[in-house]
Amino acid sequence: MLNSDTGTVPLRNLIEKMALENLTPEVDIDRIELTMPDINRPALQLAGFMEDFDRERIQIIGNVEHSYLKAQPDGIERMKHFLSLGIPCVVFCRNFDVDEEILEAARNEGVPILRTAKTTSSFMAEVIRWMNVQLAPAMTIHGVLVDVYGEGVLITGESGIGKSEAALELIKRGHRLVSDDVVEIRKVSDDTLIGMSPEMTRHFIELRGIGIIDVKTLFGIESVKNTQQIDLVINLEEWDRDREYDRMGLEEHYVNYLGNKVVCHNIPIRPGRNLAIICESAAVNCRQKKMGYNAAKALYDRAMANINKTQE
Repeated sequence: MLNSDTGTVPLRNLIEKMALENLTPEVDIDRIELTMPDINRPALQLAGFMEDFDRERIQIIGNVEHSYLKAQPDGIERMKHFLSLGIPCVVFCRNFDVDEEILEAARNEGVPILRTAKTTSSFMAEVIRWMNVQLAPAMTIHGVLVDVYGEGVLITGESGIGKSEAALELIKRGHRLVSDDVVEIRKVSDDTLIGMSPEMTRHFIELRGIGIIDVKTLFGIESVKNTQQIDLVINLEEWDRDREYDRMGLEEHYVNYLGNKVVCHNIPIRPGRNLAIICESAAVNCRQKKMGYNAAKALYDRAMANINKTQE
Protein backbone atom coordinates (compact mmCIF):
# COMPACT_ATOMS: atom_id res chain seq x y z
CA MET A 1 0.00 0.00 0.00
CA LEU A 2 1.48 3.34 -1.04
CA ASN A 3 0.37 6.82 -0.02
CA SER A 4 0.97 9.81 -2.26
CA ASP A 5 -0.11 13.40 -2.71
CA THR A 6 -0.81 14.52 -6.25
CA GLY A 7 0.18 18.13 -5.41
CA THR A 8 -0.19 19.72 -8.84
CA VAL A 9 -2.10 19.42 -12.10
CA PRO A 10 -0.48 20.44 -15.40
CA LEU A 11 -2.37 23.29 -17.06
CA ARG A 12 -2.24 21.32 -20.30
CA ASN A 13 -4.42 18.63 -18.68
CA LEU A 14 -7.07 21.22 -17.79
CA ILE A 15 -7.02 22.61 -21.34
CA GLU A 16 -7.46 19.16 -22.85
CA LYS A 17 -10.11 18.04 -20.35
CA MET A 18 -12.26 21.16 -20.73
CA ALA A 19 -11.57 21.58 -24.48
CA LEU A 20 -10.35 25.15 -23.96
CA GLU A 21 -9.25 27.34 -26.85
CA ASN A 22 -5.74 28.71 -26.32
CA LEU A 23 -5.59 32.32 -27.55
CA THR A 24 -1.89 32.67 -26.65
CA PRO A 25 -0.15 29.61 -28.15
CA GLU A 26 3.16 31.45 -27.87
CA VAL A 27 3.08 31.04 -24.08
CA ASP A 28 4.71 27.84 -22.82
CA ILE A 29 1.86 26.10 -20.97
CA ASP A 30 3.96 23.04 -20.10
CA ARG A 31 5.77 24.99 -17.38
CA ILE A 32 2.54 25.92 -15.57
CA GLU A 33 1.24 23.69 -12.76
CA LEU A 34 -2.08 24.27 -10.99
CA THR A 35 -1.95 23.78 -7.24
CA MET A 36 -5.44 24.72 -6.03
CA PRO A 37 -8.90 23.36 -6.89
CA ASP A 38 -10.55 26.70 -6.13
CA ILE A 39 -11.07 29.37 -8.78
CA ASN A 40 -11.50 33.13 -8.68
CA ARG A 41 -13.68 35.66 -10.50
CA PRO A 42 -11.54 38.82 -10.23
CA ALA A 43 -14.23 41.50 -10.22
CA LEU A 44 -12.86 43.06 -7.02
CA GLN A 45 -9.27 42.79 -8.17
CA LEU A 46 -10.06 44.52 -11.47
CA ALA A 47 -11.65 47.30 -9.40
CA GLY A 48 -8.41 47.65 -7.44
CA PHE A 49 -9.15 45.70 -4.23
CA MET A 50 -6.26 43.26 -3.72
CA GLU A 51 -6.63 42.22 -0.08
CA ASP A 52 -6.72 38.40 0.38
CA PHE A 53 -6.25 37.88 -3.37
CA ASP A 54 -5.01 34.33 -4.06
CA ARG A 55 -2.76 34.49 -7.11
CA GLU A 56 -2.49 30.70 -7.45
CA ARG A 57 -6.13 30.19 -8.44
CA ILE A 58 -7.48 29.83 -11.96
CA GLN A 59 -8.91 33.22 -12.94
CA ILE A 60 -12.32 33.30 -14.66
CA ILE A 61 -13.69 36.23 -16.67
CA GLY A 62 -17.47 35.97 -16.81
CA ASN A 63 -20.20 38.31 -17.97
CA VAL A 64 -19.84 40.66 -14.97
CA GLU A 65 -16.07 41.05 -15.31
CA HIS A 66 -16.22 41.41 -19.08
CA SER A 67 -18.95 44.07 -18.90
CA TYR A 68 -17.02 45.95 -16.21
CA LEU A 69 -13.85 46.06 -18.30
CA LYS A 70 -15.80 47.27 -21.33
CA ALA A 71 -17.47 50.01 -19.28
CA GLN A 72 -14.21 51.41 -17.85
CA PRO A 73 -12.19 53.86 -19.93
CA ASP A 74 -9.02 52.26 -18.55
CA GLY A 75 -10.38 48.69 -18.68
CA ILE A 76 -7.53 47.40 -20.82
CA GLU A 77 -4.94 48.94 -18.49
CA ARG A 78 -6.66 47.33 -15.51
CA MET A 79 -6.49 43.97 -17.23
CA LYS A 80 -2.84 44.47 -18.11
CA HIS A 81 -2.06 45.18 -14.46
CA PHE A 82 -4.01 42.11 -13.42
CA LEU A 83 -1.95 39.95 -15.80
CA SER A 84 1.24 41.15 -14.10
CA LEU A 85 0.26 39.67 -10.72
CA GLY A 86 1.74 36.20 -11.30
CA ILE A 87 -1.50 34.33 -11.98
CA PRO A 88 -1.43 30.89 -13.69
CA CYS A 89 -4.00 31.59 -16.43
CA VAL A 90 -7.17 33.47 -17.38
CA VAL A 91 -10.24 31.80 -18.88
CA PHE A 92 -12.81 33.89 -20.77
CA CYS A 93 -16.28 32.29 -20.75
CA ARG A 94 -19.13 32.63 -23.28
CA ASN A 95 -16.62 32.98 -26.15
CA PHE A 96 -16.04 36.63 -25.29
CA ASP A 97 -13.77 38.55 -27.64
CA VAL A 98 -10.38 39.45 -26.16
CA ASP A 99 -8.66 42.68 -27.13
CA GLU A 100 -5.35 42.26 -28.93
CA GLU A 101 -3.63 44.57 -26.43
CA ILE A 102 -4.65 42.18 -23.63
CA LEU A 103 -3.35 39.19 -25.59
CA GLU A 104 -0.04 40.96 -26.20
CA ALA A 105 0.29 41.81 -22.51
CA ALA A 106 -0.47 38.18 -21.64
CA ARG A 107 2.28 36.99 -23.99
CA ASN A 108 4.74 39.40 -22.38
CA GLU A 109 3.79 38.25 -18.87
CA GLY A 110 3.72 34.55 -19.82
CA VAL A 111 0.08 34.15 -18.78
CA PRO A 112 -2.06 31.91 -21.03
CA ILE A 113 -5.39 33.36 -22.15
CA LEU A 114 -7.95 30.59 -22.65
CA ARG A 115 -11.54 30.65 -23.85
CA THR A 116 -14.65 28.50 -23.61
CA ALA A 117 -18.18 28.75 -25.00
CA LYS A 118 -19.69 27.53 -21.71
CA THR A 119 -21.53 29.80 -19.33
CA THR A 120 -19.55 30.96 -16.33
CA SER A 121 -21.52 29.05 -13.69
CA SER A 122 -21.49 25.71 -15.50
CA PHE A 123 -17.81 26.03 -16.37
CA MET A 124 -16.87 26.90 -12.79
CA ALA A 125 -18.80 23.93 -11.39
CA GLU A 126 -17.20 21.54 -13.87
CA VAL A 127 -13.67 22.82 -13.21
CA ILE A 128 -14.02 22.73 -9.42
CA ARG A 129 -15.40 19.18 -9.50
CA TRP A 130 -12.60 17.94 -11.77
CA MET A 131 -9.83 19.79 -9.94
CA ASN A 132 -11.01 18.47 -6.56
CA VAL A 133 -10.57 14.93 -7.87
CA GLN A 134 -7.20 15.63 -9.47
CA LEU A 135 -5.76 17.34 -6.38
CA ALA A 136 -7.33 15.04 -3.80
CA PRO A 137 -5.09 13.09 -1.37
CA ALA A 138 -4.27 9.79 -3.07
CA MET A 139 -2.92 6.33 -2.43
CA THR A 140 -2.52 3.06 -4.30
CA ILE A 141 -3.57 -0.35 -3.03
CA HIS A 142 -3.23 -3.93 -4.24
CA GLY A 143 -6.72 -5.13 -5.14
CA VAL A 144 -9.52 -5.25 -7.70
CA LEU A 145 -12.29 -2.66 -8.02
CA VAL A 146 -15.59 -3.66 -9.66
CA ASP A 147 -18.90 -1.86 -10.12
CA VAL A 148 -21.54 -4.32 -8.88
CA TYR A 149 -25.14 -3.08 -9.22
CA GLY A 150 -23.83 0.48 -8.95
CA GLU A 151 -21.90 -0.22 -5.74
CA GLY A 152 -18.13 0.08 -5.83
CA VAL A 153 -16.76 -3.20 -4.47
CA LEU A 154 -13.04 -3.26 -3.69
CA ILE A 155 -11.79 -6.85 -3.47
CA THR A 156 -8.57 -7.26 -1.47
CA GLY A 157 -6.52 -10.19 -0.21
CA GLU A 158 -3.15 -11.86 -0.58
CA SER A 159 -1.67 -12.35 -4.03
CA GLY A 160 -3.06 -15.45 -5.79
CA ILE A 161 -6.12 -15.85 -3.56
CA GLY A 162 -8.56 -15.34 -6.44
CA LYS A 163 -9.37 -11.63 -6.68
CA SER A 164 -8.99 -11.40 -10.46
CA GLU A 165 -10.92 -14.63 -11.01
CA ALA A 166 -13.80 -13.28 -8.92
CA ALA A 167 -13.73 -10.06 -10.92
CA LEU A 168 -13.80 -11.97 -14.22
CA GLU A 169 -16.85 -13.96 -13.12
CA LEU A 170 -18.58 -10.71 -12.08
CA ILE A 171 -17.83 -9.22 -15.50
CA LYS A 172 -19.37 -12.28 -17.18
CA ARG A 173 -22.45 -11.72 -15.03
CA GLY A 174 -22.86 -8.18 -16.40
CA HIS A 175 -20.90 -6.06 -13.92
CA ARG A 176 -18.09 -3.65 -14.77
CA LEU A 177 -14.35 -3.67 -14.13
CA VAL A 178 -12.68 -0.50 -12.91
CA SER A 179 -9.20 -1.74 -12.04
CA ASP A 180 -7.29 -4.99 -11.57
CA ASP A 181 -4.17 -5.52 -9.44
CA VAL A 182 -3.52 -1.83 -8.63
CA VAL A 183 -6.26 0.59 -7.56
CA GLU A 184 -5.62 4.32 -7.23
CA ILE A 185 -7.77 5.78 -4.45
CA ARG A 186 -8.52 9.49 -4.13
CA LYS A 187 -10.24 11.17 -1.21
CA VAL A 188 -12.54 13.73 -2.85
CA SER A 189 -14.47 14.52 0.37
CA ASP A 190 -14.76 13.40 3.98
CA ASP A 191 -17.41 10.90 2.86
CA THR A 192 -16.26 9.85 -0.59
CA LEU A 193 -13.39 7.77 -1.93
CA ILE A 194 -13.00 7.42 -5.69
CA GLY A 195 -11.11 4.47 -7.18
CA MET A 196 -9.56 4.31 -10.62
CA SER A 197 -7.02 2.37 -12.63
CA PRO A 198 -3.51 3.46 -13.63
CA GLU A 199 -3.48 4.44 -17.30
CA MET A 200 -1.03 1.66 -18.21
CA THR A 201 -3.15 -1.23 -16.88
CA ARG A 202 -6.62 0.18 -17.55
CA HIS A 203 -9.16 -2.46 -18.70
CA PHE A 204 -6.65 -5.32 -18.39
CA ILE A 205 -6.85 -8.35 -16.07
CA GLU A 206 -4.03 -10.75 -15.22
CA LEU A 207 -5.07 -14.41 -14.86
CA ARG A 208 -2.46 -16.82 -13.62
CA GLY A 209 -1.89 -19.60 -16.13
CA ILE A 210 -3.47 -17.59 -18.97
CA GLY A 211 -1.80 -14.19 -18.85
CA ILE A 212 -3.16 -10.74 -19.67
CA ILE A 213 -6.63 -10.32 -21.14
CA ASP A 214 -8.25 -7.14 -22.46
CA VAL A 215 -11.67 -6.95 -20.83
CA LYS A 216 -12.97 -4.16 -23.06
CA THR A 217 -12.05 -6.08 -26.21
CA LEU A 218 -13.39 -9.44 -25.04
CA PHE A 219 -16.60 -8.34 -23.31
CA GLY A 220 -17.35 -4.94 -24.85
CA ILE A 221 -17.27 -1.33 -23.74
CA GLU A 222 -20.21 -1.90 -21.34
CA SER A 223 -18.00 -4.19 -19.21
CA VAL A 224 -15.58 -1.45 -18.06
CA LYS A 225 -15.58 2.01 -16.53
CA ASN A 226 -12.83 4.44 -15.56
CA THR A 227 -13.79 5.57 -12.05
CA GLN A 228 -16.07 4.38 -9.27
CA GLN A 229 -16.90 5.44 -5.73
CA ILE A 230 -15.74 2.83 -3.22
CA ASP A 231 -18.69 1.70 -1.12
CA LEU A 232 -17.61 -1.69 0.19
CA VAL A 233 -14.43 -3.70 0.78
CA ILE A 234 -14.43 -7.49 0.53
CA ASN A 235 -11.25 -8.96 1.95
CA LEU A 236 -10.61 -12.54 0.84
CA GLU A 237 -8.66 -14.78 3.23
CA GLU A 238 -7.84 -18.45 3.60
CA TRP A 239 -10.37 -20.49 5.60
CA ASP A 240 -9.23 -21.02 9.19
CA ARG A 241 -11.02 -23.87 10.98
CA ASP A 242 -10.05 -22.49 14.37
CA ARG A 243 -11.43 -19.03 13.73
CA GLU A 244 -14.96 -17.94 14.61
CA TYR A 245 -16.48 -16.02 11.68
CA ASP A 246 -19.32 -13.50 11.91
CA ARG A 247 -22.56 -15.22 10.92
CA MET A 248 -25.08 -12.49 11.73
CA GLY A 249 -23.51 -9.21 10.61
CA LEU A 250 -25.04 -7.11 13.37
CA GLU A 251 -21.80 -5.19 13.85
CA GLU A 252 -20.13 -3.41 10.96
CA HIS A 253 -16.39 -3.75 10.48
CA TYR A 254 -14.41 -1.03 8.75
CA VAL A 255 -11.12 -0.40 6.99
CA ASN A 256 -9.55 3.06 6.93
CA TYR A 257 -8.27 4.65 3.70
CA LEU A 258 -6.96 8.23 3.80
CA GLY A 259 -8.94 8.87 6.98
CA ASN A 260 -12.26 7.61 5.54
CA LYS A 261 -13.93 4.50 6.94
CA VAL A 262 -15.32 1.93 4.50
CA VAL A 263 -17.42 -1.10 5.46
CA CYS A 264 -15.30 -4.27 5.18
CA HIS A 265 -16.36 -7.94 5.07
CA ASN A 266 -13.74 -10.64 5.67
CA ILE A 267 -14.75 -13.58 3.46
CA PRO A 268 -13.11 -16.99 4.16
CA ILE A 269 -12.18 -18.90 1.00
CA ARG A 270 -12.63 -22.64 0.63
CA PRO A 271 -13.46 -24.94 -2.34
CA GLY A 272 -17.05 -24.68 -3.53
CA ARG A 273 -17.72 -21.06 -2.52
CA ASN A 274 -18.96 -18.91 -5.42
CA LEU A 275 -17.15 -15.62 -4.90
CA ALA A 276 -19.09 -13.76 -7.60
CA ILE A 277 -22.46 -14.51 -5.99
CA ILE A 278 -21.05 -13.60 -2.58
CA CYS A 279 -19.85 -10.24 -3.95
CA GLU A 280 -23.22 -9.61 -5.59
CA SER A 281 -25.08 -10.40 -2.39
CA ALA A 282 -22.77 -8.19 -0.35
CA ALA A 283 -23.29 -5.29 -2.80
CA VAL A 284 -27.08 -5.63 -2.70
CA ASN A 285 -27.01 -5.89 1.09
CA CYS A 286 -24.87 -2.75 1.23
CA ARG A 287 -27.42 -0.90 -0.92
CA GLN A 288 -30.29 -2.11 1.28
CA LYS A 289 -28.56 -0.76 4.37
CA LYS A 290 -28.12 2.62 2.67
CA MET A 291 -31.87 2.60 2.00
CA GLY A 292 -32.59 1.90 5.67
CA TYR A 293 -33.13 -1.86 5.73
CA ASN A 294 -30.79 -4.12 7.70
CA ALA A 295 -31.60 -7.83 7.27
CA ALA A 296 -29.51 -8.89 10.29
CA LYS A 297 -31.28 -6.40 12.55
CA ALA A 298 -34.68 -7.42 11.14
CA LEU A 299 -33.95 -11.07 11.99
CA TYR A 300 -32.68 -10.12 15.44
CA ASP A 301 -35.80 -8.03 16.16
CA ARG A 302 -38.02 -10.91 14.98
CA ALA A 303 -36.18 -13.37 17.22
CA MET A 304 -36.43 -11.05 20.23
CA ALA A 305 -40.14 -10.53 19.59
CA ASN A 306 -40.68 -14.31 19.54
CA ILE A 307 -38.71 -14.71 22.77
CA ASN A 308 -40.73 -12.01 24.48
CA LYS A 309 -43.96 -13.55 23.21
CA THR A 310 -42.96 -16.97 24.55
CA GLN A 311 -42.14 -15.53 27.96
CA GLU A 312 -45.53 -13.85 28.30
